[in-house]
Amino acid sequence: MSWVVGVVAIVVAAASYVTWTATRVDRLHARATAAGRALDAQLVRRAATAAVLAEERGSTDLYGAARAAIDARPDDREAAENDLTRMLRKQELDLNDENNQAVIAASRRVALARQVHTDLVRDALAARSRPLVRLFRMTRRHPAPRYFDIDDPTLSSMA
Repeated sequence: MSWVVGVVAIVVAAASYVTWTATRVDRLHARATAAGRALDAQLVRRAATAAVLAEERGSTDLYGAARAAIDARPDDREAAENDLTRMLRKQELDLNDENNQAVIAASRRVALARQVHTDLVRDALAARSRPLVRLFRMTRRHPAPRYFDIDDPTLSSMA
């Protein structure tokens, strides 16, 4: 009779572990999705502040890059954001100007949001590769998260 109790204890422990793992996989994918949305919001905010800066300076190239980043399709988004970053790096940004400060701050927030997104995507992909997760197909409800690969968006300013 004691062997029955042992088998039941092992089954309960295994079921608990599988349930915990499934919950962790779901949570990691949800967090990666939320981080992707937050990154998207920060990218839009940076493009909007860049458009305001371009209008203030009369820079049609910067304005075009900002509009292209805002209007880009998901497949073209990384290239448009890289173009905007390159255009912003060409600008001389002075910390005394309010619009320049807004662009610099938005770029820093993009860098932070991108780092958080990258970390969560890495964790979700690592969880997907575990043998137990693949065996029980715990990720079938979630599309594989993707990295958002752009240049480092931080900007330097003139002191």
